Amino acid sequence: MDRNRTTLMCAGNRSLHERHVMKIVPAILLAALPAAAHAAPLVLDPVYSSHAVLQRGREIPVSGTAEPGSTVSVTFDGEAHTAKADSKGRWQVSLSSREAGGPYVMNVSSNGEEQRLDDLMVGDVWLCSGQSNMEFAVRYATNAAFEVPYSNRPMLRLLNVPRQSSTKPQQRFSAATGWQRSAPESVADFSAVCYFMGRELQAQQKIAVGLIAASWGGSPIEEWISRDALQTVPRYRADLALMDEYARDAGIAASSWAKLLQQWLGGDATAPAKAAWRTVPNKQMWEQWGDASLATFDGIGYYRARVKLTAAQAAKSARIVIGAVDDIDVTRINGKIVGADQGWQKKRDYEVPAGALKAGENIIDVTVVDTGGGGGLVGDAARTLTLGNGTVLPLSDWTFAKGRPFKNGEAPPSVPWTGGAGRTTLFNGMIAPLGGYPLKGFAWYQGEANAGDAKGYAELMPLLIADWRKRFETSPFLMVQLANFGPLASTPSNDSWGQLRDVQRRVADADPKVGMASAVDIGQVTDIHPTNKQDVGKRLALAARHIALGEAVEDRGPAPISVTRTAKGIAVRFAHGPLKLVGGGSAIGFELCDAASICRFVNGDLGEDTILLPADASARTVRYLWQASPIVNLYNNAELPATGFSMPIE
Repeated sequence: MDRNRTTLMCAGNRSLHERHVMKIVPAILLAALPAAAHAAPLVLDPVYSSHAVLQRGREIPVSGTAEPGSTVSVTFDGEAHTAKADSKGRWQVSLSSREAGGPYVMNVSSNGEEQRLDDLMVGDVWLCSGQSNMEFAVRYATNAAFEVPYSNRPMLRLLNVPRQSSTKPQQRFSAATGWQRSAPESVADFSAVCYFMGRELQAQQKIAVGLIAASWGGSPIEEWISRDALQTVPRYRADLALMDEYARDAGIAASSWAKLLQQWLGGDATAPAKAAWRTVPNKQMWEQWGDASLATFDGIGYYRARVKLTAAQAAKSARIVIGAVDDIDVTRINGKIVGADQGWQKKRDYEVPAGALKAGENIIDVTVVDTGGGGGLVGDAARTLTLGNGTVLPLSDWTFAKGRPFKNGEAPPSVPWTGGAGRTTLFNGMIAPLGGYPLKGFAWYQGEANAGDAKGYAELMPLLIADWRKRFETSPFLMVQLANFGPLASTPSNDSWGQLRDVQRRVADADPKVGMASAVDIGQVTDIHPTNKQDVGKRLALAARHIALGEAVEDRGPAPISVTRTAKGIAVRFAHGPLKLVGGGSAIGFELCDAASICRFVNGDLGEDTILLPADASARTVRYLWQASPIVNLYNNAELPATGFSMPIE
């Protein structure tokens, strides 16, 4: 506005009439100027706020937006920098690296505006991410009634990233947020695993520790990888092309996905003619019906309900609501598809076109595809058919028929733009807005959503690690090995959770800057969300101290080095010993498998760094803790459990 007034200022040698006119013109012109002509506000990128922790030992970028072409000034701890906003208003300065310390004040100014950030600290910053076990809040953790009230720790700072999914990388979060000191009001809804890890690190280091929590329950690893990285994997290119189509026309993209799903289902799209139908006992997921055949069932299930209508009721269009579906549904009325979608938290509400209903009995069929964890029509929401005249009819007396289970590694086509179940949308919405904020490292708790595809996870886990390391220019990466969950096993099976844990182990063993905190002994057989997050956080902190801080602490439980035949039997040698047995006796949980992958449980005898298994000339492979909920009695002196594995006998 100053620039406009200068341009329009009247000259002193003009007539009185001219000067009078010129006094009026500026006001008229200024009132008529579009909003874009006013100076754009000075805005810092969302990760910068008062109480933030800035990473020690690294140059500190400070960035944001301002009026294009304007000069932005930044002062911090006696250091001053200026930058010119580019044509889009973006600007950035870099502050010199510092040792841990604070508190500091940062002033950012441009065009007469000023942003002041108070109580800034320099220390270590960790990004915590994953699915529901990382998202799991302190208020629900074991002993929360003590943990929350006694969480005042001014040197521990927390930043909660709001949920956001997007088909394109975002610069801002979906809602206002900011750094907070650790206190009851900030800790209660913060990630429990992240908080307990950070608490341990801050207590050990005596410096400021900043924790950034960005998680989404039920999300697969593909959601957290950038598009540039994910498109290097050929099997995801079709999904990414479908996301491009969605950006152009959402309706066409949805139809394209539905066709892909129908092709994938093939003959399983509808219940077989001889299906065994049973009454649905409640609105819980089918794993909770008390049926052993469904307790760990991942695959295809069929639901059916019936409703009778008069000719007048059936004449018009309607709406059908079936609530949430875990994970994918295809909903039909009288054989005609009225909707298909994905997302275990997404309410299904479909339009029923005129002509789909008929006088007499109408059959509602829902084909459910459960990709892992819980499955079925779930939740307490009413399931209804709303007719064109406004009449709401309840849909009750549902029946169910079990379809085929999934094979290992089998996966249906996913809706790639669906937040929490798609491809790269959580990276775009929750990681991209962090920019290149300097970090000490990462803590990752995820894998349950990918447990059916260990082979694919073996490719994606290193890809995510490399992707994030490149973006944030730091190496230490800590992961939680999946906790025990699922029924206890009395006979060997090629369990999918055992396979995924082995992938996690192999990724950690292959990279000296990857740490692994096993939770295989501290889960809950009947709850995929175990409440003991304190021990998970402590074990992650041990890994951080060893890998990121260079401390001489034991951070891993016993891990296999070799499996060999000896004159006395089959010897399994471990690193991270010496070994010890909890409760004495023999080491349990080992399996010997022959060339046909037929396995049997065996016990082992303890040595300092070796477990000796019985001699078996037909054995080709040793498996250990290869169950969903194994019982662990092999530890080391750091009280850390041995990790499961499958290895050939040399």
